[in-house]
Amino acid sequence: MAVDVSIRISGQAGQGIQSISAIMGKIFTRHGYYVFINQDAESRIRGGHNFDQIRVKDQPVYAIGDKVDYLICLDGNAVDSDLPDLDENGIMIYDGEKSNFQSGNSHHFSIPLEQFAEQAGKSKIMVNSVATGAAFALMGFELQPLLDRLKEEFAAKGGEVVENNQNSASSGYRYVKNNFKGISANQIPTGPFKKQKLLLNGSQAMALGAICSGLKFYSGYPMSPATPIMELIASVTDQYNIILEQAEDEIAAINMVIGAAFAGVRAMTATSGGGFSLMVEGLGLAGMTETPAVVVVAQRPGPATGLPTRTEQGDLQFVIHASHGEFPRAVLAPGHAEQAFYLMAKAFNLAESYQTPVIVLGDQHLNDSYYTVDHLALDQIPIDRGSIRFDDQISSVKDYKRYAGQETGISPRILPGLSEAVLYADSDEHTEAGHITESADIRIRMVNKRMRKLEGIRRQMASPKISPSKKSDIVLLGWGSIYGAIKETVQLLNHEGIDAQMIHFSEIFPFSAVPFLTNLKKKTKIFAVENNFTGQFADIFTQQTGISIFHKILKYDGRPFAPQEIVKQVKEQI
Repeated sequence: MAVDVSIRISGQAGQGIQSISAIMGKIFTRHGYYVFINQDAESRIRGGHNFDQIRVKDQPVYAIGDKVDYLICLDGNAVDSDLPDLDENGIMIYDGEKSNFQSGNSHHFSIPLEQFAEQAGKSKIMVNSVATGAAFALMGFELQPLLDRLKEEFAAKGGEVVENNQNSASSGYRYVKNNFKGISANQIPTGPFKKQKLLLNGSQAMALGAICSGLKFYSGYPMSPATPIMELIASVTDQYNIILEQAEDEIAAINMVIGAAFAGVRAMTATSGGGFSLMVEGLGLAGMTETPAVVVVAQRPGPATGLPTRTEQGDLQFVIHASHGEFPRAVLAPGHAEQAFYLMAKAFNLAESYQTPVIVLGDQHLNDSYYTVDHLALDQIPIDRGSIRFDDQISSVKDYKRYAGQETGISPRILPGLSEAVLYADSDEHTEAGHITESADIRIRMVNKRMRKLEGIRRQMASPKISPSKKSDIVLLGWGSIYGAIKETVQLLNHEGIDAQMIHFSEIFPFSAVPFLTNLKKKTKIFAVENNFTGQFADIFTQQTGISIFHKILKYDGRPFAPQEIVKQVKEQI
């Protein structure tokens, strides 16, 4: 029996929604299922309306569903806010003693969550554990994996905390088993225990990718949704000999990264659009001094503070053109956690090979969402340090020219302190030796040299993901975190007999060669799907290929696409 179940845990910030969704996700992943968890949170520490939505399938899943099969309400407001999203045959758990909600629907189960939490768990904060136990019973999943996971999760807090959580979950589980018989709902059978799979969010995948690629210096200033990258790296600095510096601001952060990379170590920072706005002068410094630097920009809606806990793909054109003047850079945009892991390795290799900044674009949806990953292959992480030279590889130590002209635009570099040669560098235009100049001829030669790198980088850009490979009447064009939504949309359309195909870009700039254009029919309708107002990538696509977009499907309310939303809009247009 195919499994495709969506569970929404809804309540206020501070009620442990994310803790329970992560516990559930790990249990299902360990028992053979694929999980996708989307977080929808207001920008406040406590209160407000928040939910995590867990989608569980027996095959890979990268997107949210449009309807909820199980709704777990941790407070009364959640009932009113989320009930409209519950499927017609879905099940809701709520505390009738703490809510004025009245229902004659046999699938709306009132459970005294707070009462059980205080009795079994000795505190009403155990409400989430009670509700989780009740949900596992309704879904037909065994209790023991939940008890085991609660022990693992709370072991550091002591035996009493573990016992209280386990007792709370057990009370909810038993109450459902004793009181609700013969329930007809989507079930999640308990599969065999498998610990090989991973459950990672996009930020964790980026951090792991950086660590496995030889990261040695990280500097950053906390800014959601990029902060978890710094948090994970901070937790393993001693283990992997990484220096981490929480800078006083984003300006200091990127300048520290440039300094560390200039000295010869792999260095990076991560921020969001507002923080990157402060970094752009430093980005120009890296461009002029030809210093490798990796910057993660986890997008969120702007301008200014915008919606700090929501998602958007609004910074693409910004990062491609960031900082004044013209200099080469690469822009990558992973579509899911596994891809984020491997693209971080590519970012470091590109940065050092071409001695230039590389920007990895995420967003709240990618960075905060959890994905099941089958396997991460460390042997697929090559390390390319680029053109680094030592004294025995330099023709004349006394006449070393850091910016010597090369056909590729890449000049061999030395590492300060590891050579007898003197390295001159500054933010002004300079000669091949690094000395300041205002010569018009030298200016032209140096700009040409730097910009020649773009062609080399372009050849390194991977072609887009095309699925299915056959020519189709309808193409959904997307980039970055939109991957899961358009992939599933194509599957749904083809299942309904509508010939459709996905073209997804994760390596954005410089725009790669276009052999994929042979996949298009003369009358193919291209739908660009993006989480922004203008269709930023669609405009780049048309500019680079000369191919017009038939229709833009755009969303900019701070929420991600569900595949069914896109299906509806495609059908309306055709």
